[in-house]
This record gives sequence, structure tokens and C-alpha cells, in this order.
Amino acid sequence: AGAAIGGAILPWAGAASADTERAALTAPRNEAYEIDRALTPEDLNIKYNNFYEFGSQKQISDAANRELKPRPWQIEIGGMVENPITLDVDELIAKMTLEERLYRHRCVEAWSMTVPWVGFPLRKLVDMAAPLSGAKFLRMETFGDPKMASGIGSQPWYPWPYVEGLSM
Repeated sequence: AGAAIGGAILPWAGAASADTERAALTAPRNEAYEIDRALTPEDLNIKYNNFYEFGSQKQISDAANRELKPRPWQIEIGGMVENPITLDVDELIAKMTLEERLYRHRCVEAWSMTVPWVGFPLRKLVDMAAPLSGAKFLRMETFGDPKMASGIGSQPWYPWPYVEGLSM
């Protein structure tokens, strides 16, 4: 099974509509994902990250807010599935029941954060596509547009677009 997925996981995408985006992605908290520490202040967690698509420095959120335009993206799920799917981000969100989870991120670069995350379990998306019994892997591929993400054009040594895989 393969998927081309990108953009929807970036909670701060689209600076001009950040408040609208945040309001649209509110969801009830899943109590199974409670944590025993305070959340990292939002002004820190939205700025201290390194999505290499926008640069290798930690403070890339300004570039991402200016450059990333997640609409009118489409998400495609194909390959070894019964139900190939093509949806735009808004259609996908409308089909899913969103939930908020609290997560602790710990990085090998010696930093950590505790942040809220709003989304849906990947399993729900996989189930929509109904992988065939012979499907052994899930392949996810991000976008690769250097006009939308300056890091792609300035870091040609990375094999864009980024691809990740999971065993089924």
C-alpha cells in the first residue's frame, strides 16, 4: 500500500489563517494520552523545530508560515488497496473523527517538548483504503516543491521528496 501524504500534520501551516486553522482543528482530548507534565509553551513549540523542507535551522516556522500552502493539495492512497482514494485535506478531515492527544517528544539532539496534537489514528486512513492481504508495507511520501518550501531547493543533497515506510 502506498500513500502520498503531506501538509496536514503541520499545525501552524498558513500564517494568514493560523487562528482559523487552529479553531478548525479543535477536538475532544483522548484521555488515554494524558501526560504528567506541563505543556511546552506554544511560542516555543511552534518555533523550535527543523522541518528540513524549510531549512536545517531550528527556527524555520516563519519560512514555513510564508511558504507552505496546504490547499489545494490532494492526498492519494493507491497501490495494493481495494479502495484507491484521492481526497483534499478538507475532505479528509471531514471524513475523520478528530481527537486531541498529548505527546512528549524527545530528540537525539538533546531537546524535548510536551505538546498537544490534533488528528486521527493512521489506522483509520489505512482502513478506508482497505489494503489487500498481500500488502506488506505502507509508503508515505511528502511533497517536493521547492517554490513552496525553500529548504528543498537549498538542500539538493537530500533525496526529495521525503519518503517514510512502515511495515503493515
